[in-house]
Amino acid sequence: MKLQQIETWATVPPTGIGGTFWVIVRLTTDNGIQGIGECYGIPVSGDIACQMVEDTFERYIAGESPFNVETLFRRVYSAGFTQRPDVSMMGVFSGMEIAVWDILGKALNQPVYNLIGGQFHDRLRTYTYLYPKNSGDEGNLKNKGDDVYHDGDAAAERALDYIEMGFTAVKQDPTGPYSFQGGRELSLHELARSEYSVKRIREAVGDRADILFGTHGQMTTSSAIRLAKRLEPYDPLWFEEPCPPDQIQAIGKVASATTIPVAAGERLTTKQEFHECLKAGISILQPDIGRSGGIWETKKIFVLSELFNAQVAPHIYCGPIAHAAAAHVAFSSPSFLILETIQTEFHDNLLTRSLTWDHGYMLAPTEPGLGIELNVETILNHPYSSGGRLHLEMCNTPLDSNNQKKITEL
Repeated sequence: MKLQQIETWATVPPTGIGGTFWVIVRLTTDNGIQGIGECYGIPVSGDIACQMVEDTFERYIAGESPFNVETLFRRVYSAGFTQRPDVSMMGVFSGMEIAVWDILGKALNQPVYNLIGGQFHDRLRTYTYLYPKNSGDEGNLKNKGDDVYHDGDAAAERALDYIEMGFTAVKQDPTGPYSFQGGRELSLHELARSEYSVKRIREAVGDRADILFGTHGQMTTSSAIRLAKRLEPYDPLWFEEPCPPDQIQAIGKVASATTIPVAAGERLTTKQEFHECLKAGISILQPDIGRSGGIWETKKIFVLSELFNAQVAPHIYCGPIAHAAAAHVAFSSPSFLILETIQTEFHDNLLTRSLTWDHGYMLAPTEPGLGIELNVETILNHPYSSGGRLHLEMCNTPLDSNNQKKITEL
């Protein structure tokens, strides 16, 4: 059995929830078995990302046995004489590697988790970001009453909606615009807004749900510690990526200065970078399987976490294929903590068969491979236009330590 053919698509979720576009991959073997995968966060236009995936397939993967996962990884990891963590190339590879495991599961008539350690968990606890009821991303709000990103009262009300759905954990990031400048001191206004949001959510949910606090790497070490001290009375489950992702040691200093567990990893790739996180004292890892190296590399990250008495909470801001892949690794891994989940109509429509979510928990699939099937018609009905927005983008405006503006005001 050899990997013979590749198809790629860039498709656009109408609400923007899960990113501006998703890169979908389908591989076919010489004996007709097909597998699907998803790349995460390749920082170029969707059509160019698809070209990168196809070029990499032809150079390093076509004609190879799908069983030779380590060989495929080392070829792409070393592409262009690099041989180091590269989020772009690992994003390219991860989607194809996920598709390879889907093929292997189908060829062996086993769900993927049975090929990487077997089923350890009967079900997976999940959490959701606080998304507005009537719109998508932060820049696309339909009315001010939906501003769960900056309005603590709206956030608390929305948290209750998700609890009624069955979630036992919710995440919010009210700290401020995600600026390209790197770490900065948050303004007193931003500190107060962040504290108020967490306070209101805790008052609303009580002990029925954990609060997860995201920041997307906006702060200096000192600013992060100042904010952590404000949040400690409300007992968040974690304080996420308080400093930029290239400042792992700084994030470790924050971890040593607060009682809140510190999480990081959505913008990192391969076991090398996650090993640095663990050595720095970060206790919750957040690999995104569409960027971290795929299923086998992410499984290694889970194993590494066990050596440091840490846990793993896979990051998901993408489509349902990467979500399914992350679930399979989590089902097989003792150090799993909680899985991010996005539920939209478009996520459902992208698949003709999907994994089962029930009252806050993901249930283990029994079908071979990933246990999901692609709806190509939905993809074709939502094409990406060349030169459009990237999957995620940062604000290209510097912000000072007295900032009071929202992203929509910049």
